[in-house]
Parts: sequence; structure tokens; C-alpha cells
Amino acid sequence: MSDIQTSLWMFTVVLRRFQNKWKSYRHRFVPWVVFNLSKNEKTLRKVTERSKDKLVPDEEVSRSLLALFRALFRKHGFHQRQFQTPFMLQLTSEAEQVGGDPVCGQDAMLQTLGFCIERKPSTLSFAGTGVFVTKGFVPKGATVAMYPGTVYQPYEPILLQSIRNPFVFRCIDGILVDGNDKGISRMVFKSCSGRDRIGPYLTSDTSWLTDTPHNPLAVGQYVNNCSYERPANVCYQEYDLPDKFPIELRQYLPNVNYSQGTQRRLRCVVLVSLRDISAGEELFSNYYTIVH
Repeated sequence: MSDIQTSLWMFTVVLRRFQNKWKSYRHRFVPWVVFNLSKNEKTLRKVTERSKDKLVPDEEVSRSLLALFRALFRKHGFHQRQFQTPFMLQLTSEAEQVGGDPVCGQDAMLQTLGFCIERKPSTLSFAGTGVFVTKGFVPKGATVAMYPGTVYQPYEPILLQSIRNPFVFRCIDGILVDGNDKGISRMVFKSCSGRDRIGPYLTSDTSWLTDTPHNPLAVGQYVNNCSYERPANVCYQEYDLPDKFPIELRQYLPNVNYSQGTQRRLRCVVLVSLRDISAGEELFSNYYTIVH
């Protein structure tokens, strides 16, 4: 084989690998999504400002998260008895009254929210991992998942973390959430999470970086974008954590600010169901476009 033939063969191999990688990558690559979804208006949700992106009130999102987190605490929180607060005493008392073995994360989700979601191979060709409803029933307007990751303000650096990273979510106001669970992104999240610990209390959860997250909702970064053939059944909704959110339950939040001195409330992004969703269905999200 001549040098020219060898070079052509190597180029063909590299090109095929790139094409296969791109077919998977493009389903979460924001510029590709926005450009292609604009061709089909049914896949876009238009909003004029951040306050208009709310399909359900923030109070309803808080109620769902608190119900799940309380159940998770009854499973994981007993080892923190030496740091008991009135709120923790109340939760442990509830657990003792209920009795029985502590439930796992999936059981807690089924009991409190009425459904379970899990990561599985997507039904989309080359899309890799997707998220499915595996048990129960999701009613319209339910908080179905959370988008985990490090939260960057518009002025904060994210260049290195964003390279070949299909998991960077851009909020309406320019805030970014890096939901990548590998590489530099993984190290940044773990570092920021350890930094923000308040005494004995964790203020974020690093278990979403593993295959078994304590908070079973923290898989939203693996929800694939919709297409003309696969319409959206969930959408993104931005949610700022209320100041009154119990510190004891923040250990289940899959988000952390990049900078310790950030003054604003922690930005979270949840996925809310656009319609009733039955067990066995894969979740597909739409992307909003800002209309001025």
C-alpha cells in the first residue's frame, strides 16, 4: 500500500469515527439543536423572558422536591443523629413512626411522586443514553427530573470545561449549567461541593456523578432533545432555590455554584411534563427560544 493510499485509509477511518461521534453528540449540542428545531415550530417553546418559562409555579416544584428529599433523608440521614436539629428530629421521628426498612431512592420516588425514571439506551439511533419512565404514571405538570451540574454565572470562565462537552445547558439569562459527569467538569463539581460544606451539613450531592445517584431525579442531562418524529413530552424550567429551603435537605441537590462568593440564589433547572406520560416511554425535551 502506497503512502497516499495509507493516508486516504487513515482519513476515512477518522472521518467515520467523527461521523458516528457527531450523530450521538448532536442530540445535545445546543447550536445544532436550535438551528434544526427552528425548522419545525412544533419543537420550540417560545418565551419572552425568564418569568414566562414557568409551566408550573416554583412552589409546586419545591413541594415535589421536598417530598422526595424528606423520604431520601429518612433513608440516608440516620448517621447524622449527632448533629440533630429540630427539623432532623422531626424527620427521624416520622421515620420511626412509619417503621420498616428505609426505602431506596427508586422506591422513595415511586412513593412520593408516583413514578420512577431511569437511564437506559435511547430509542434514538446513535443517541446513546436516554431517560425512561420505568414505573408508575407521570401526570401533566409534574417535576420529572433535575439537570445536575456546576452553575456558572455569565461572566465566569467555562472555556476548558466546555470543550467537546455536550452537557452545557444555557439558561435564558445566560447562566450555564455544566452537567458533564466526566473529565474536568467532574473534578470541578466535586471540588466546589466540598468547598461549600457548612459544618457537618453537605449543601450538594456528588452521587449524580456515579451510576447510582442518591437523588433519582438527577439524570436530566441524559434526556435527549425531541425531533419531528419524537415530539417533546417534557420541557426545561428554571428554578431558583428558595432561601427557606431546609439546609438539612440540600445534601440532595445536584447543583453547586462555581464561585463561592455568588450572591444570588442557587439556580436549578428541572424538567416538567408537558402531558401525561406512561411507564415505558422515553423522555424527550424541547428547547425554548427567546422572543423579543
